[in-house]
Amino acid sequence: MVSIKDIANRCGVSAATVSKALNGHQDIGEETRERIRRAADEMGYMTNAAARALKTNRTYNIGVLFVDQQSSGLAHEFFSSVLDSLRVEAEENGYDITFINSSVGGRSTSYLQHCLYRGVDGVVIASVDFRDPMVLELVESSLPVVTIDHVFNNRIAIMSDNVRGMEELVRYVGGKGHRKLAFIHGERTTVTDNRLVGFHRACEALGIPENKDYLIQGAYHDTKSCYEATKKLLALPERPSCIFFPDDFSYIGGFNAIAEAGLRIPEDISAVGYDGIRLAEVISPKLTTWRQSTTGLGRQAAARLIELIEHPKTALIDRQIVSGRLWEGESVKDLNACQT
Repeated sequence: MVSIKDIANRCGVSAATVSKALNGHQDIGEETRERIRRAADEMGYMTNAAARALKTNRTYNIGVLFVDQQSSGLAHEFFSSVLDSLRVEAEENGYDITFINSSVGGRSTSYLQHCLYRGVDGVVIASVDFRDPMVLELVESSLPVVTIDHVFNNRIAIMSDNVRGMEELVRYVGGKGHRKLAFIHGERTTVTDNRLVGFHRACEALGIPENKDYLIQGAYHDTKSCYEATKKLLALPERPSCIFFPDDFSYIGGFNAIAEAGLRIPEDISAVGYDGIRLAEVISPKLTTWRQSTTGLGRQAAARLIELIEHPKTALIDRQIVSGRLWEGESVKDLNACQT
């Protein structure tokens, strides 16, 4: 195994100089520091994690709490992409990630106890029931915490711009001449509340009348509930001209219900999704959707948590908005063209 002394001999400097260079001390010249780091990489040097933890009082390990209510785990394309971006950012900064759950070795435990057992330096929380007492215990602990798409007091939150995303989708559909808009929204969460605000704002701004029968609760990433919700909308005396789905994956359930009714998209009824996963591009017709920045969400969550871990006195506790963009597929009919 390569040691600090081996690197020192190769570079013609003292072991102390090598140690300072590898630990980012500023009293080493930039040229010398880079030469030492380059030599360490070429020689395959790896710091001893236990020794580094003793010296810095950190484990360089980030906990990730991810509990998908539909039990799809890392098969959840949207969140798997977010978590992969988080992993990349963490690893680039010298951190590993550990998934947090409610058991250790088959024994039940709380999320906080698992974090303490694993010795994580901080935790990113995404896609959980934020009202869960175990989640609240973790958030109220002394551990550094960053949440994705949920806001707690005195905690950094990385938020997708759900209000603007829904506003842009409604404007796009309204611009195509649609006035009868239905929205199958997900469970009542911060994400859902923000999207509902965006939906209502845009409808009001465009003078689009809202029909309470057109607002139905479904579930995120759940084709079955969206299948049933779509059937209810299609059975109305005056069905909507366009249906907004909770996300691209749940749209599959709606698509099946529409097909069973003998209707076509977009000829007979239009549809839009949310998230912008790969599925939207490969199905036929291609699904118009709002493409969230999974890279931005994951990387920012990791970067802000590392900032909080390493600079707790200067890290700003705030809410950071990550923007997305509209992806125009082929699932929204232009009613204006039909009237000319």
